[in-house]
Amino acid sequence: MRSRACLRTLTLAVACVAVLAGCAGKAVPTPTFVDPIPLVAAPTMPSWFGVQMVDVNTGKSFRISDFSGKVILLDTMATWCPTCQGEMSQIQLLPGMLGASGSNLIRISLDVDPNEDAAILKKYAATNNFDWYIAIAPSAVGEFLAKNYDIDYLNPPLQPMLFIDKTGGVYGLPTGIKSAISIGKTLAQYLGQ
Repeated sequence: MRSRACLRTLTLAVACVAVLAGCAGKAVPTPTFVDPIPLVAAPTMPSWFGVQMVDVNTGKSFRISDFSGKVILLDTMATWCPTCQGEMSQIQLLPGMLGASGSNLIRISLDVDPNEDAAILKKYAATNNFDWYIAIAPSAVGEFLAKNYDIDYLNPPLQPMLFIDKTGGVYGLPTGIKSAISIGKTLAQYLGQ
């Protein structure tokens, strides 16, 4: 995740400063710069964006790629998980809190328990009035999340959640139940762009 990469970069920078401080008074070689800066290929769309899923509330198929240009909030969950229900209750509050800017927010909950099916999930969504995109996560999506982001995305009680910005950038949020207010504050800058 980006926060781990940032922490590693910061640790490396502090170590470099410490080494350079020990070299005070000694000649420091002039760094060499690469000019022109080499081009980096644009990121490709993650493969899981194109995986077809079925919303249990409507029975309609969708893909993450269908929502290009919108901000997507995605959590992984299971119907037996009490912390999932708590987190989803917070997600339920977001449209009312965000007002007009919330029209660019797509909410998706993916059930990652391989023992649950669409009928169980549909009943759970109806019982709790969860009316956004809710689907059984296909194995390809679960595998991609675990391999490319974090295995915690397959552990619903940890309340893993990520969001995808309008350009397709994927960002992880801290584990644990997050309030609608904190989620809204995090997403506001992306929704307003």
